[in-house]
Amino acid sequence: MDWMYTLSGFLVGLIVGVSGVGGGSLMTPLLVLVFGVSPATAVGTDLLYASLTKTLGAWVHSRRGTVDWQIVGLLSLGSLPAAVLTVLLLKYLNLDTQALGSVVTHVLSAALLLTAAALLLKEKIRIISRGLNELQPRHRSLATIATGLVVGVLVTVSSIGAGVLGTVALLFLYPRLSTAKVVGTDIAHAVPLTAVAGMGHLALGTVDLTLLVSLLAGSLPGIYIGSHLSGRVPERVLRPLLALMLMLIGSKMILT
Repeated sequence: MDWMYTLSGFLVGLIVGVSGVGGGSLMTPLLVLVFGVSPATAVGTDLLYASLTKTLGAWVHSRRGTVDWQIVGLLSLGSLPAAVLTVLLLKYLNLDTQALGSVVTHVLSAALLLTAAALLLKEKIRIISRGLNELQPRHRSLATIATGLVVGVLVTVSSIGAGVLGTVALLFLYPRLSTAKVVGTDIAHAVPLTAVAGMGHLALGTVDLTLLVSLLAGSLPGIYIGSHLSGRVPERVLRPLLALMLMLIGSKMILT
């Protein structure tokens, strides 16, 4: 079965490299629906998987100067405490496997549908944000911290939110930021967030280390190849297809 996990990691990595869509929105549902991994274990394993795979991406963007570290800091002020508090809450509630799986599945389903909507509305949100008066620096900073808080909770419970949702929020709050910086900043923020949330899940016992290694063995070459193919796939074609796929997966998880 390990080679199937590795193949899945490769395919998800390939899609992430081509499209830029967060791996959590693809990998976690795949583990739950296809491989029958428990939702909590799928989320916990995927979080550490995401932190390790995105570290390389963050390093590359940092070298290129396409990371706004001030925004990363503001997002982290909200997301990292939110991730820690969410893990502590899950530990305090001490839900049984079935109850925890139910909570994760419902949040995961909602996050998938939100991600699909964000994919479809991404450009419209950018256009609307450019037409609005810019926020005062203080208000924008507070809004960025609040965005980090929401993303932190979503990512910790579902492993989804640091990719497309984070990017769309940055497009709205910082319409003058270049696309490369939006992507680089979002990836750089995702690294500490998924690491903290993943370590929290490791402490809760909801991480499968063997599964993690199998996924990484496929995803790293997949992301490398996908990143070199990204310019050859028209975004106007890819984005609706991915949004439709995420909507179908989210709807299926709600009905499961």
